[in-house]
Amino acid sequence: MTYLLGLRLDGRDVLVVGGGRVAGRRVPALLRAGARVTVVSPQLTPALEDLADAGRITWQRGYARAGDVVLGGLAQFWLVHAATDDPDVNAAIAAEAEEARVWCVRADDRHASSAWTPASGEAGGAMVGVLTDGDPRRAAGLRDTITDALAEGSLDARRGRERLSGVALVGGGPGDPGLVTVRGRQLLAQADVVVADRLAPTALLDELSTEVEVVDAAKVPYGRAMPQEEINRILVERAQAGKFVVRFKGGDPFLFGRGGEEMAACVRAGVPVTVVPGVTSALAAPAVAGIPVTQRGITQDLHVVSGHAAPGSSRSTVDWASLAAGTGTIVALMGVERISEIAATLLANGRSADTPVALIQEGTLPTQSTVVATLGTVDAAAAEVRPPAIIVIGPVVNVPLELDLLRQWVQDHEATGAEHRSEHGAQSSVRPSRLGGPRGT
Repeated sequence: MTYLLGLRLDGRDVLVVGGGRVAGRRVPALLRAGARVTVVSPQLTPALEDLADAGRITWQRGYARAGDVVLGGLAQFWLVHAATDDPDVNAAIAAEAEEARVWCVRADDRHASSAWTPASGEAGGAMVGVLTDGDPRRAAGLRDTITDALAEGSLDARRGRERLSGVALVGGGPGDPGLVTVRGRQLLAQADVVVADRLAPTALLDELSTEVEVVDAAKVPYGRAMPQEEINRILVERAQAGKFVVRFKGGDPFLFGRGGEEMAACVRAGVPVTVVPGVTSALAAPAVAGIPVTQRGITQDLHVVSGHAAPGSSRSTVDWASLAAGTGTIVALMGVERISEIAATLLANGRSADTPVALIQEGTLPTQSTVVATLGTVDAAAAEVRPPAIIVIGPVVNVPLELDLLRQWVQDHEATGAEHRSEHGAQSSVRPSRLGGPRGT
């Protein structure tokens, strides 16, 4: 039987003997706990060597020797990990630790260890550690089951002596509930009040306890909308009443999400604010459509802009003329209603009418669809597209087509090669030198 105990290692010395794969897993966890880590090994993995170069661990180059654990009869370390690939070295280190009454974890023989490391994880503000007698895989499976449930909110994490307070601005991602960050799911599961946007993955709201107050702050384009001042008032009022409030927003709260305004309102009222970034649809929707917004050999710059205000209007701060003069990728959010004016402005300022354009509707959702056109034809092509949709402008829009051409070339080449081999017993070594056209990779 074992006695489970949490070690508070902040500022305490821990020795790891060995610099390989096992040490590579243990050392980051020890550093996260605040330990001062010394590693004894003739070589380190690249990741551990990087930690040593950065001064985050002390690296004693060489093989373990007598006295590594005990110096002058005094224990140097609070905890020892024997993680070499030599059982005799591990046994010697463990014996020395035993004599010094220092807990030692042997990576190669758990039954000869004075201490075991549980299968551990963190979710929902809780550290989870699981030990099973002789079955580490079962422990890991139980650990995963518990942490997954905490992250998903299916275990009640709101009970406890210390409750969360204030407001959390949580980015809900591009729409697919599976693309919400783990931290976002954890805070959502602990909320007393959720103020949700239309574009947040609202399917997750069904998983909340019936005790949670859900405020619909949907902002329908050119339709019903809760004023921003009212949203700010609700956030502050509920938080000052002692509730933990989650502002659940689509995408990222600080990318055209007015998260900065909401944070400022809370700060002015003395309400603490936590910000949880989200996956923005500006990158996610093109990615799921197979469009890399940057691509070596095609473009190295990306411009994410709001298309809500018409180009040239007093409400628009976008320098469309400069964007037209460049060759970088333009991603416009909230621009479906303005696509004709955007295209006309870019054309008038020098962008070619042949510049590819993609309109990605309901990105990352099962209903996602993509319309591909050019600046010269996008006005007609966009007639059937409705918000929410992302506009991508630039040569990268053609990358999926080029990849399709490459796949077709490979399939045709394999078929031709198979026929050639059957006739001549040899295979051509010819390969395409460019990706579907004049742009090389």
